[in-house]
Amino acid sequence: MTIAAKISLGCIADDYTGASDLANTLTRAGLRTVQTIGIPADDLALPQVDAVVVSLKSRSIEAGLAVSRSRAADKWLRGRGAGHVLFKICSTFDSTDAGNIGPVMDALRADCGEGAVLVTPAFPETGRTVFQGNLFVGAVPLSESPLKDHPLNPMHDSNLVRVLARQSSTQIGLVDLATVARGAEAVRARLAELAARGIGAAIIDAVFDRDLETIGLVAAEHLLSVGASGMGLGLARALVSTGKVKPALSSETGAAVGGLAACLAGSCSQATLQQIANAAGVMPVLHLDPDRIITGAGEAERALDWARPRLAEGPVLIASSSTPDQVAALQARHGRDAAGHAIEQAMADIAENLVKSGVRRLIVAGGETSGAVVDRLKIPGFLVGVEIAAGVPVLRAVGAESGMLLALKSGNFGGAEFFSDALRLMR
Repeated sequence: MTIAAKISLGCIADDYTGASDLANTLTRAGLRTVQTIGIPADDLALPQVDAVVVSLKSRSIEAGLAVSRSRAADKWLRGRGAGHVLFKICSTFDSTDAGNIGPVMDALRADCGEGAVLVTPAFPETGRTVFQGNLFVGAVPLSESPLKDHPLNPMHDSNLVRVLARQSSTQIGLVDLATVARGAEAVRARLAELAARGIGAAIIDAVFDRDLETIGLVAAEHLLSVGASGMGLGLARALVSTGKVKPALSSETGAAVGGLAACLAGSCSQATLQQIANAAGVMPVLHLDPDRIITGAGEAERALDWARPRLAEGPVLIASSSTPDQVAALQARHGRDAAGHAIEQAMADIAENLVKSGVRRLIVAGGETSGAVVDRLKIPGFLVGVEIAAGVPVLRAVGAESGMLLALKSGNFGGAEFFSDALRLMR
């Protein structure tokens, strides 16, 4: 069974938690939204929706593979009627000089024949703003934020015009805040000017929510845009304000699930480390030994033996998270890719066996960890429900694990009591 009607907005997300963030944003803006895991099969039964977010795990893989998967997702979405496709990236523009944002953008732009593409990771609600092409995280430039020490994609340059130019085959321009402040017509004129000069993409400033609305109005008139969930918010508001979408009245996703609950944390962000520390006051917490995971010393089995007798008493939390210094030392001992892969697969093993043991409510912190877990569980998609924290909704699985509730949290998202907050809403 395919989607019964044309969708208004198609989205391709480069990781699973980012996809959840975007799907949550679209749902809050009134769009009926489904998030799929990977490119959906044609026989996947989906409800009537306005937007589909296709979740890929393509942020940190080889650029050519990221391009091929993104092109396939784009083809699927446009085949279901999507007139506009958003390539959703991280709000901190996580990407090395080799990609993958630039190569994917170039390929999607070539496929749809777009002139100049608007690009912004800005999302003022979550403290991400762009001014004169420079990305700020809160009050500090990206290159001075904790993201400069990201274990996979350390960000040492705040100027996104330069960052994107190093990975794209096209010239990169800028639509500055003064232009955005003059409104949609000024942005249209500036974008047309850049396209006439052969510039294929433009970083566009956004400091306030109203800037996103201006950007969304212009972007929705084109075939492709690139950005974080703030761009999605602008697009959704444009679709509603222009009457192309009638807003939904509710984000409820069905009856209560109940059952056993567990939390897994693989992110090494400061926010997640604090959330784990706070969770220790309300539930049992097990800290895994990363070295034992990598050397195959039975750490996943130890975690399961620890968790199973405790689940009947209430939620448990299993964490592989470490501080940035500990992660760097681990990577030096075992290699970055080998260490990351081993830990992700161990967490996926734990998640799979927890579900086999009866867990029906699962909370996962960390983008790479979430991707590995959802892949292992073979969940094809989710209905997007109520918001737990900014960018993190309750997700109800469709397909093989229908009725199961999940929350997939990007490492930096959520308040200090995130795990407790999530459990209260995942009933």
